[in-house]
Amino acid sequence: MTETASKRLLVLGAGTAGTMVANKVLHKLPDWSVTVIDRDDVHDYQPGYLFIPFGMNTPKQIRKTSSHFVDSKANLVFGELTKIDPHAQSVALSDGRSFEYDYLVIATGTTPRPDQTPGMLGDEWHRSVGEFYTYEGSVSLSRRLADMTSGKLVVHICELPIKCPVAPLEFAFLADDFFRRKGVRDAIDITFVTPLDGAFTKPVASRELGALLEQKNIHVEPDFMVESIDQEAHLLMSYDGREVPYDQLVTVPVNMGADVIAASGLGDELNYVPVDKHTMRSTEFDTIFALGDAGNLPTSKAGSVAHFSVEVWLDNFIDLVSGKPMSEAFDGHANCFVETGNGKALLLDFNYETEPLTGTFPLPKVGPMHLLRESKANHAGKLAFRHIYWHALLPGRPLGLPAAMSMSGKEVPPAVETVTKPNIPTF
Repeated sequence: MTETASKRLLVLGAGTAGTMVANKVLHKLPDWSVTVIDRDDVHDYQPGYLFIPFGMNTPKQIRKTSSHFVDSKANLVFGELTKIDPHAQSVALSDGRSFEYDYLVIATGTTPRPDQTPGMLGDEWHRSVGEFYTYEGSVSLSRRLADMTSGKLVVHICELPIKCPVAPLEFAFLADDFFRRKGVRDAIDITFVTPLDGAFTKPVASRELGALLEQKNIHVEPDFMVESIDQEAHLLMSYDGREVPYDQLVTVPVNMGADVIAASGLGDELNYVPVDKHTMRSTEFDTIFALGDAGNLPTSKAGSVAHFSVEVWLDNFIDLVSGKPMSEAFDGHANCFVETGNGKALLLDFNYETEPLTGTFPLPKVGPMHLLRESKANHAGKLAFRHIYWHALLPGRPLGLPAAMSMSGKEVPPAVETVTKPNIPTF
């Protein structure tokens, strides 16, 4: 490998993408100086938030320390980010410290912003107005659902994009199963309120998931653009005048990128960094990349996207610092298990060019996972991933799954056009 003078990599965020980047770079480029900055020493397995309200995960299973997973050769720094100066190639913290870089990876993620919706915050926040996209919110909901024996449960999405876009559907399905097991499902009305015109963004998946909602007697209120929440009257109100009453609201607030992105002038209107969708490189600054949920990739903000995109990024980064052109292209690959209750789940696998389809994964006919069809194997895969996350994914060990999506095992309707591999430009 050609030696270069640029050997300082600065990573903002010690979440999924940031931790993977630090560990993988130090595996491949052990002579590099890698610094990781995060707010605190807390690392949550965020998919576990979904399970806490239903007693399927304990808080101890999903919350650990970041320092346990970031390579000990990295310089792990805790502090509040205040400014990124892309021209000076430096980052400032609120306590006055600053760090210079040769290359910067922004992996600051996305967070729920309940302050963006009038009436969402108030005395009933984390009470009758709940959410499960934070540790505190999921723990609070576990107490609320345990006490609920009748009434109207409303699961609501403010707007997209959101972290793990199938999670609200999963919550509705798991709530149905939870209340059936308690013997009170007939006394509880469940409504799924979405800004989409159906259950999901793509036709095949929307049809299959919509059928499941109907089968489980979960009412769908589509095309609902929330204007405000009236906590006193227990009403969710839309811009077109519709009102949805609730006894327990489980909302997904507007998701936005980190404030430091806005303060640094690096983001769009939702504080996501504009990047090339194949390389994750900033469209404005050649020394900056945004990975995980921090960039504006036109695909799901999900852990699988962080995983697959980091794999592509690493190959490109090694080429880049060796003086070679980046030749790999991320295809938008994402896959998501969707919990449907009763010990079953289904699986979505898709990319920029191909929507979620039915079939088997990863092998044709053999599977063992089923695409867009409920199975116990899918549920087992979802539960097993928590162990894989802590012990293989974060440490940067290979998982044996290719970063590029495969059409193997997928059932392609005649009207669906697919691209098995994107045209790979040279960057």
